[in-house]
Amino acid sequence: MEFAKRLEYLQTNVFADMDQAKARAAADGKDLIDLSLGSSDLPAAPHVLDAIAQSLPDRSTHGYLLFHGTRAFREAAASWYTQKFGIPVDPETEVLPLIGSQEGTAHLPLAVLNPGDFALLLDPGYPSHAGGVYLASGQVYPMPLREENGFLPVFADIPAPVLAQSRMMVLSYPHNPTSAIAPLAFFQEAVAFCQQHNLVLVHDFPYVDLVFTQKTQNARSLAPSIFQADPEKSLSIEFFTLSKSYNMGGFRVGYAIGNVKLIRALRQVKAAVDFNQYRGILNGAIAALTGSQTQVATVVDTFRQRRDAFINALHRINWQVPTPDATMYVWAKLPKSQDDSIKFCTQLVEATGVAASPGAGFGKFGEGYVRFALVHDPTILETSVDRIEMFLHSL
Repeated sequence: MEFAKRLEYLQTNVFADMDQAKARAAADGKDLIDLSLGSSDLPAAPHVLDAIAQSLPDRSTHGYLLFHGTRAFREAAASWYTQKFGIPVDPETEVLPLIGSQEGTAHLPLAVLNPGDFALLLDPGYPSHAGGVYLASGQVYPMPLREENGFLPVFADIPAPVLAQSRMMVLSYPHNPTSAIAPLAFFQEAVAFCQQHNLVLVHDFPYVDLVFTQKTQNARSLAPSIFQADPEKSLSIEFFTLSKSYNMGGFRVGYAIGNVKLIRALRQVKAAVDFNQYRGILNGAIAALTGSQTQVATVVDTFRQRRDAFINALHRINWQVPTPDATMYVWAKLPKSQDDSIKFCTQLVEATGVAASPGAGFGKFGEGYVRFALVHDPTILETSVDRIEMFLHSL
């Protein structure tokens, strides 16, 4: 049996190796502390669960849900966005429900790229961004993210022949895995660059709320929307999810806001692949977007406390790591004696039960780093650092 060559690009050996290492550690009786997955351990809000539960007995929610049946959700998403960023959104033509934002980033290349076209992606970056490009038979050009540049790409470094064959650029700030944030001036530069080179500009925005502000700051200024730089939505599309802010990862709810033509094109791809979620889940999402946002503030404060506890613990063992301003991650340079992130993370979990993500799993320029996901309470995070300390002393 022969399979399409595009599957060759979808092999994720790094994370498969880590899964095997975690399994070996568990089989050896290690108490696993998994900091490798960015899946929130916090619950969805009661009013969200109530909205879903109340939908279950309603037999009208049990059938297929087509686009026009999602109007209430699209209105809620548009209203949420406008309240947060002050930019009007047409729920009929500029919003598309998605089964998680990852569905959008994976399917959009099918609507934008022809075989052989380039997509400009962040490196390190979220692995599924590249997966969607390869499914569309496109080519990936990695834009290196270096610490000295604040983990922002340098557009001037992109070769002219690549630009001539490029159709889209994908950004994502606050950034996974580096936790970097990008100022509005950077997005304005990105919009101007994409307009100059006729590129679709994609912004994956799952950590829109997970920003740790100071008293003189606000989340909008620290984590801008792409439409603050492209208010006319001339060439941009932005992806949102309820997985992070509302702890609804397992419910698979996301949406796109963007340029009318891009939304229409993505809708065409989506229509060929699936229907929408169960209506009851969208009712829960509506409750999340339109109801009290106090739980979002609680989520942010929870991850702030975890960040502080973990960073302080790392500093205590003399692993000097910058304090991130956003996301649920800590992006740490490997200790000086180490230069292989896969080897380091594999040995760490097998020796201590503490699982982290090797930077190499996020791209070539992620090597030399490790990502920790803050998905446990502070006491467990501090315990994980105690184990890390013992491991480092054994090297």
